[in-house]
Amino acid sequence: MTKQVVVEVCVDSVGSAVAAERGGAQRVELCSDLLEGGVTPSIGLLTVVRARVSMGVHLIIRPRPGDFCYSHEEFECMQRDIETAKSERADGVVVGILQPDGNVDVRRTRQLVELARPLTVTFHRAFDMSADLFRALEDVCATGADRLLTSGGEQECLQGLDTVARLVRAARGRITIMAGGRIGTHDARTVIEETGVTEIHVGLATPVNSPMLHRNSSLSLGRAQGREYQRTQVVEEDVRELIRSISSGAEAKVK
Repeated sequence: MTKQVVVEVCVDSVGSAVAAERGGAQRVELCSDLLEGGVTPSIGLLTVVRARVSMGVHLIIRPRPGDFCYSHEEFECMQRDIETAKSERADGVVVGILQPDGNVDVRRTRQLVELARPLTVTFHRAFDMSADLFRALEDVCATGADRLLTSGGEQECLQGLDTVARLVRAARGRITIMAGGRIGTHDARTVIEETGVTEIHVGLATPVNSPMLHRNSSLSLGRAQGREYQRTQVVEEDVRELIRSISSGAEAKVK
């Protein structure tokens, strides 16, 4: 029997969410500020995306860029954002909190998980920044989260395939391990076959031209120079090609 693989696409715009669904993805992780790894998007973005797509929409709950050790006030922001996600009909939330020593903050993460119910909860790649991945796996399981996103502690998932496979075995079905970290159209099949994961997280962002005719090249409003006229978007055909690649690999195994 062919294994069904869930494809989650990380998006930061309505256009990318729509393209992901049309391309055949089952779910999106909705973020803003992907240059910083993703932070909680606006209520407006969540509301419009929810109105435009019928696929699963999971909202990242990350109050700021930087580390994953949060103050009392930041934790309160995360709680309020989860309540908003529920009221705006998100299907899930994506969270992650670490202690200063690099261990998972089990107590506060569990509070977020309980608050989020009945939504599903993913523990994001803060996991990959933890001090000990296999201890962190046990801690994430203890929080009650449904899913764990990981590259195996490496910059790219292809570099951490052995570790991801070991995490899948160590999880013993208690939590879903979702592989992610610069997985491309032609890499997905290898990641699935080498690790045994049933879910993958991809970006697939492609640079698109700015429609601006007038451009002021003498200043930049952000820390990343020149970004005012640069952006990326998910392309429908890229998602479709990735899913075809996965499907063809599964069919070849059945034959």
